[in-house]
Amino acid sequence: MALGATFAALRHRNYRIWAAAGFVSVIGTWMQVLGVNWFVLAKTGSATSMGFTVLLQALPTLVLSVWGGALADRVPAKPLLIGAQAAHALLAAGLAVVAVTGAGGLPAIYAISLATGAVSAIEGPVMGRWASTLVDRDSLGNALALGSLTNSAGRILGMSLGAVVVAAVGPALLFAANAVSFVAVVVALFAVREGERHAGATVTADAAPADGGIRAGFRYLLGQPVVLVALALSFVLGSLGRNYQVTMAAMSDGPLQGGASGYGFLSTIFAVGTVLGALFAARRPELSYAVLVGAGLLASGLQIVAGLAPGTLSFAAVILPVAAAAVVIDTTVGARAQLDTDYAMRGRVLAALAVTGSVSAAVGAPLLGWLAEHAGPRQTLVLAGAVTAVATAAAGVALDRLRERKLAHRLTRVLAVPAARPVRRVAATAARVVRPAGAGLAAATADAAGVVRPAGAGLVTAPAVALPRPTGLAGASPVALPGARRGAGRLRSGRAARAAQDCAGCAPHRGHRRSRWTGLRSPFAHRDGCPAA
Repeated sequence: MALGATFAALRHRNYRIWAAAGFVSVIGTWMQVLGVNWFVLAKTGSATSMGFTVLLQALPTLVLSVWGGALADRVPAKPLLIGAQAAHALLAAGLAVVAVTGAGGLPAIYAISLATGAVSAIEGPVMGRWASTLVDRDSLGNALALGSLTNSAGRILGMSLGAVVVAAVGPALLFAANAVSFVAVVVALFAVREGERHAGATVTADAAPADGGIRAGFRYLLGQPVVLVALALSFVLGSLGRNYQVTMAAMSDGPLQGGASGYGFLSTIFAVGTVLGALFAARRPELSYAVLVGAGLLASGLQIVAGLAPGTLSFAAVILPVAAAAVVIDTTVGARAQLDTDYAMRGRVLAALAVTGSVSAAVGAPLLGWLAEHAGPRQTLVLAGAVTAVATAAAGVALDRLRERKLAHRLTRVLAVPAARPVRRVAATAARVVRPAGAGLAAATADAAGVVRPAGAGLVTAPAVALPRPTGLAGASPVALPGARRGAGRLRSGRAARAAQDCAGCAPHRGHRRSRWTGLRSPFAHRDGCPAA
């Protein structure tokens, strides 16, 4: 696709405003993440305490996201989003006060982290549903990919700036900067033109309460097997193939012997890979289930290769495309979850997606850590990659069946193209080599060579007609049918095949040939006088 198609969603004025505000907010958010981690680590000297802070921010998602999804489908979005931004700003300001004065200490940091996670859990589905109305349906996948690009770029910039600021003046300024960044989101909410939104069937769809609540959302998802398979695959890939913070640290500290500097280098490479993956997803005209399965298989195979990497540089070269594939997977699942579900249920579907991501992180991180400690980092990567590869293949088969075996039909068309002719030629040659000695079985051998033609290769099967069995010794030539020619048993050239396809009068009989040994013309051959005979 052209470069302009990579940023197609930016043609919408509303999305341009929202993307700019989101980029500012993401930078502030990652500055605050770094500031909180540094503050807790400096006060306690314990990585476990730092991990507990992260857990407190993620834990509310498991409980409150479903309520946020129900609210997203039942009440107007803008007042909720404005209130959420105000709450985030106040909580960030509270962190700045704690960092400057020391009031409350670590308990205050933990309480604010938990409250921040609760606000984010409710806000997430509301914001996702509302943001999807800023572009039309055709641009939604591109908008989600650009959102991933914004998050990846904002993470890199926010962490880089945060590292400089926290070393110079401490974390308080990071918290204050994040509090100010939410002003940009509030301004964008007021700047969006309601008349240019694309809210499903009508622009006022989120003002009309949807029927039912949380249980209605669960009932709806149970009736969407394709979406359920995609969510299940997202869970497996997220738990065993996405928690590279754990496996990169284990590999750097263990077999790669890179230490803290090596881990920082690998983290940077992983961040660059997420940017490349977002660009790739943005350039795709459609984020289909085939893209999801392909990215899952690629990430799984490369994860196995990563476990066998001998050094830091080779490991980094492998995790770069793994990070790109991870972003493609996330973006594709998010796009399909919204495009393949009813708009009235979109908030609850996004809540289910958020819960899936949180559970996969909560389950996968400790599991991979335990495996790395007891089995070894390399063995963990290889085992996890093998499991995710099998799960991805199974999900691909399930999606193919649920979607009327489109993959099987696509494979049939691929085998029918001229590129498949060498395969058929090799199979036909093999059948001739192993032909039986008796002339009476020669015709059967020739028929066996025809069996290797793939189904759907442009042939029309004709009713079987019994032939008189040839008599005589091997190599003898019985009476041939009119027009028979000897030595015509070779496969047709491309020119002859095209002539056969152009033969309308012999359409039911095209593609069959004379026997090489008996000289008999098959009753399914072209009629006498046909230019393709």
